[in-house]
Amino acid sequence: MADAPAPPEAWDDGVAYEQYVGRWSRLVAEPFVRRLAVPVGRSWLDVGCGSGALSRAVLALAERFAGVWAAVGVHPNSAAGWQDAWLDRLRALAAHPKVVAIGEIGLDYYWDKTPPATQHHALARQLDLAVELGLPVIIHNREASEDVVRLLTAAGGQGGAEEPAARHPLAGVLHSFSADWATAEAALALGFYLGFTGPLTYKKADDLRAIAARAPLDRLLVETDAPYLAPHPYRGKRNEPAYVKHVADLLATLREHDGILTAEDIGRITTDNARRLFRIP
Repeated sequence: MADAPAPPEAWDDGVAYEQYVGRWSRLVAEPFVRRLAVPVGRSWLDVGCGSGALSRAVLALAERFAGVWAAVGVHPNSAAGWQDAWLDRLRALAAHPKVVAIGEIGLDYYWDKTPPATQHHALARQLDLAVELGLPVIIHNREASEDVVRLLTAAGGQGGAEEPAARHPLAGVLHSFSADWATAEAALALGFYLGFTGPLTYKKADDLRAIAARAPLDRLLVETDAPYLAPHPYRGKRNEPAYVKHVADLLATLREHDGILTAEDIGRITTDNARRLFRIP
């Protein structure tokens, strides 16, 4: 999963913005070509599409590569100007055959870019859209676990930690999971998946590794969050989807009790999980 960063809000769909889109497209296309040569899982794009130009660029990449899929949504850090009218645009984008999810959406209390009340409203409306369209969601959660779980539980007006997962109207993944076991357990009870990225490989991430070792194997996804959160030994450098193998390698060592032998085993299992969640053929 790769993130297309939101552009400065002051930019219009003019020359400067088109240049931004072009630079982003080139930045992503080359790493995806390299990624296709790495035999661990599938790849897709996750973009907060606040602009028609950037949305078109993302969908063009998804159309170009058979193994690349797209998600559409407004990231919480790009939602300060949220308008419910944006739902019509997202609904239209989601009709594209390569769009498999609504995301990346969620809550972020670390950055002070969007008032929490606005974040809550934007997330709730996009969750409603996902339920309406029958699409899974890709959830961003930074220092907002309690409210994220509450809004996910409320989505669709049913479900919850005591309901069978199959009855909850919403499916999805907690993207780049970094919360505690209580949050993981609540998300798993809702039928959600946990996505693990580069931080799983970091020296001080013992608690995160314990969660990855404990969670059900059929609920795990391996992600990159490119161009961010590069795994060891690339930490601090630009991340790219080809580096997902380093996350898979570590996850394989954590799941030896399941009879996992190699990163290829993890790649096969997590790819099957992703196909099931996102209904990718």
